[in-house]
Amino acid sequence: MTNQEIFAHIDHTLLSPTATLMQIRTLCIEAIGYKTASVCIPPCYVKVAHKEFPELNICTVIGFPLGYQTLQAKLMETKQALADGANEIDMVINQTAVKNEDYDTVMHEIQEIKKVCGDHILKVIIETCNLTEDEKIMLCNCVSTAKADYIKTSTGCGSAGATKEDGVKVSAAAAEKIKAAGGIKTKADMEDFLGLGCDRLGTSSGVKILTAKKK
Repeated sequence: MTNQEIFAHIDHTLLSPTATLMQIRTLCIEAIGYKTASVCIPPCYVKVAHKEFPELNICTVIGFPLGYQTLQAKLMETKQALADGANEIDMVINQTAVKNEDYDTVMHEIQEIKKVCGDHILKVIIETCNLTEDEKIMLCNCVSTAKADYIKTSTGCGSAGATKEDGVKVSAAAAEKIKAAGGIKTKADMEDFLGLGCDRLGTSSGVKILTAKKK
């Protein structure tokens, strides 16, 4: 694949708790220059990024990174993010509900947040490193039934990010599009995940990887 074909699938990401406004501005400029699918930034920077770069597709995170906030808190986060100019929402599921086998709560949460999102894209982060194989399948079913737009493997903050094995399993079980995130370190990784059927790649190092000069 060409670099530009890959850039078109990248959510150019900076979610560090110490990210500065200057770093966010640099991220946005890179995203515009390389025509990435979006930038994924902390909620506190959405409003200023939208004001300074109105042409940019902005994604932000909800319930990040642990997912155990109340539904009402997540709904308020979502409403504020959209009002500030976000076009896409990446939400973290309630992992405690998963471990309690309370999939009705998981699905209800996704459905309610999708109602708020409307036509805006909703990606659901399931954090595969914390899941059993059966839980991964159940969550694929929940995300599909709740009519979210994407299932996303990882926050990038867990003990592991996306794996190719999970890419295969999620691709086989999910009815919606897939975003692989965390642990994507090479162009070959990107090509592999896209080849497995992933539509988006969440990475903070995509530009660095694809523009590095070969020795």
